[in-house]
Amino acid sequence: MSHSERREIIVIGGGIIGVTSALALQAEGFSVQLIERKAIAAEASGGNAGGFAYSDIEPLARPGIICKVPKWLFNPLGPLSIPPTYFPIIIPWLFRFWRASSPNCYAVALKAQAQLMQLSLAATERLIVSVDGEPLMRREGQLQLYEGEDQFVASLPEWELRREYGVDFELLSNRHAIAEIQPGLSNRFTHAGFTPKWMNAVNPETWAKHLALQFSNRGGIIRRTEATALKLVENGVEIRTASGTLRAEQVLVSAGAWSHILARTLGDKIPLETERGYNKTVPLTTFNLKTHLTFPGHGFVVTRIDKGFRVGGAVELGGLKIPPNFRRADVLMKKAAEFLPGLQIAQGARWMGFRPSLPDSLPVIGHSPKSKSVIYAFGHGHLGLTQSAGTAELVAELVSARDTAISLSPFRAGRF
Repeated sequence: MSHSERREIIVIGGGIIGVTSALALQAEGFSVQLIERKAIAAEASGGNAGGFAYSDIEPLARPGIICKVPKWLFNPLGPLSIPPTYFPIIIPWLFRFWRASSPNCYAVALKAQAQLMQLSLAATERLIVSVDGEPLMRREGQLQLYEGEDQFVASLPEWELRREYGVDFELLSNRHAIAEIQPGLSNRFTHAGFTPKWMNAVNPETWAKHLALQFSNRGGIIRRTEATALKLVENGVEIRTASGTLRAEQVLVSAGAWSHILARTLGDKIPLETERGYNKTVPLTTFNLKTHLTFPGHGFVVTRIDKGFRVGGAVELGGLKIPPNFRRADVLMKKAAEFLPGLQIAQGARWMGFRPSLPDSLPVIGHSPKSKSVIYAFGHGHLGLTQSAGTAELVAELVSARDTAISLSPFRAGRF
């Protein structure tokens, strides 16, 4: 594609999906402009735990899970909660979630999720090489910890699913084996599963900004403004923004938890909700954290971020407007101090971020039903960092009118 033939595309959203996709489109020869209302990785892409969770292939919408909803309502500080005032609003989403958890829908979503994970793993490695990103990665594995044999046995079907889809892991059934990987844990953790190929970003915000810098250095334009509406016009799309109107032949909507608002201006109604995640980041610690720690029974992780550590997780389905409940972050920090007895709780920064979530646990990747000039890539839930490189390659293939590496049928915008 010569310079005079370069097609224009505007990417809406400066999170990890938008930035990575902009870079992939640029590599295809497109003239790419990225617009972001705040700063690069200012939302969930900068405040997450930094894990590339390729082993987490099972959708949240799974058979039997809807029965747990009543319990969530009565535990506002539990690993998954719905504020009572928000429950009437989220009922339609929960109905779709229930439908998506049927055995047939679950099987489709599981296969699609696993395929996207496998693609994303390979795509991330390609991306790291292409942007000299290895110094920004930690390859220290992940340890999932269980309290007692009953909790461990209950997790075995999930581990068998991972085995079926080629995930490398080792199951540990004694404290000594666990301590060899991560010393200093509470004796309450008797069993574990270790995924040695798990990888973390040294800091997810730094990684996203590194990609954005690569994009800029290669001729990409980043504009700070807020997109408020889309309009189909002859030979392209108009984007209404806070600073005026932009126009391009094609538009990629990858604005995270705000994407469905833009889609609605075209008449596309996509049932996106937010997994509001909480964490606390402490700059320095004397605890020797050697691997990414996951506590599935409590819904949170402990991970290194730069020279400090981050304790975060939990899911609160509460939309975009309800004020944060930072007691959730404090509860996670208190549990971390109990589970890692040598850990000293210091002053740190509390955070809440909006993770865009769809009822079947799959993102939307594909054209708008209204026009092939608009492409959607959003709704990755807590797997945005993990699936960003794979999503970017799929977007680049789609926009370039090539066959995609995996079928996009399970991810189509019109599936709801």
